[in-house]
Amino acid sequence: MKVTRIAYSVRLNPGKYAALAEQARRLGRVRSEVWQRYGSINGVGAGLRDRQVRDRWLADGTHVQFAVLANAWKETVRDAVADIAANLAAAKVDVRRAINRRTDDPAERKRMFTALKADQWVDDPFLSRQMRKHWKRGRNRTHDQIVVRADKYHTAVDGRGRLWLAVPGLEPRKMVRIPLSTTVAPTGTLRLMLRGGRVEVHYQIDAAQMRSSQRPCGDRRLGVDKGYTEALTDSDGQTHGEQLGDLLTRESDRLKERNRRRAKLRSIASTAAGRGDHAKAHRIKANNLGTIKRDRQAARHRARVRTEIFTAVHEVVDKAGIVIAEDLTQRFTGRKQLPKNINRRLAAWTKGVTAEALKNVSERRGSALVHVNAAYTSQTCHRCGRLGRRGGDRFHCTWCGVVWQADVNAAINILHRAGDPDIALHTPHHKVKQILQDRTDRHRTRLPVQDSSPATTAGRRANNPNRSTMSNK
Repeated sequence: MKVTRIAYSVRLNPGKYAALAEQARRLGRVRSEVWQRYGSINGVGAGLRDRQVRDRWLADGTHVQFAVLANAWKETVRDAVADIAANLAAAKVDVRRAINRRTDDPAERKRMFTALKADQWVDDPFLSRQMRKHWKRGRNRTHDQIVVRADKYHTAVDGRGRLWLAVPGLEPRKMVRIPLSTTVAPTGTLRLMLRGGRVEVHYQIDAAQMRSSQRPCGDRRLGVDKGYTEALTDSDGQTHGEQLGDLLTRESDRLKERNRRRAKLRSIASTAAGRGDHAKAHRIKANNLGTIKRDRQAARHRARVRTEIFTAVHEVVDKAGIVIAEDLTQRFTGRKQLPKNINRRLAAWTKGVTAEALKNVSERRGSALVHVNAAYTSQTCHRCGRLGRRGGDRFHCTWCGVVWQADVNAAINILHRAGDPDIALHTPHHKVKQILQDRTDRHRTRLPVQDSSPATTAGRRANNPNRSTMSNK
């Protein structure tokens, strides 16, 4: 498994930065051309590979218009084709969910899944319609990156112990030397990102080299629930990443106030330009409406949030050899209208980072990550299995008359959901609700499970000891 490391430039010469920025701009045109020509069904969707794109461009002379070195545009083509393929794979995830909703026939599902995996979905009306719905032609917005192959750069240490990275420029045999903030030389393919006068050097290392990968995982089986005020709550009732909510709230409030001030300054600049005072409008835009400081503050906030979430996941894996969590890649749609301030804070909810952390840390440390269907886990009592009412961080069971901490209740339900024989990962939420309601009705009338033999009932109780034992009380 690979993880990404970042090295930063230190006191980079403005002339060197300008040369790298021009090279990145030209390579951005290469990316745009790849997306425009091949980011569709007849391009990468038809199985086109980056080497075929390179051969076509060499044959018809397309590469000449970009005025960059051969290795630079070839690596950019490879990277852009990989991005299109990732975009296609993400669309297929949504199509698989649509297939699960469409049919319960295992043979038909297998046929559709096989055709989708083999990119043979054009002739199937349903698959073609779904792919056109979920996979739309993208547009390149990356004009600040340079991909450098592993054999096209070199590093050196000067007499003061400072590490320098030499990368190809726009002219053959003329390298651009970049001073780095680290003494550890980057390895493998590099991705240079130019942001605010500084160069970020992204490279990958083997996760086994990291100190955290040597930490053993626990031997417990835990369910975890993603929250806002804390990163995770486990089924033991312990919270992890308690500072996450404060971080997100403070940043949301800061952005609200900053954007209010920027909007006022933007209005003043527009008014000045409207009456002909272009000098004042230019001064306001240059000195008060820049993006360098804003982008660096946003990067620092993202780094703090990632640290908080990864630390929380490490704490969970310290206890658990099997981590059961909801699938955070699915979309959540809410019907309740919330105030603007709450919506602004929830917009920064870190589902993606949490999903990445759970996958990354569990793989590196040898624990198993199990995804389950989390529909109605926050609205179901873990003791009696009946639907109740949730308000804020409290869950009230109308049958038991007990009030639970909502996140702890949801984490226990997620733990139990891993052994549920009726609710699969992609079961639609309305079917999940119907299953839970049917169980409640059977429990109320004391009816046995339909279409079940004594052996089947015993097997279900063996797979779900906690829920079965509680339901018999």
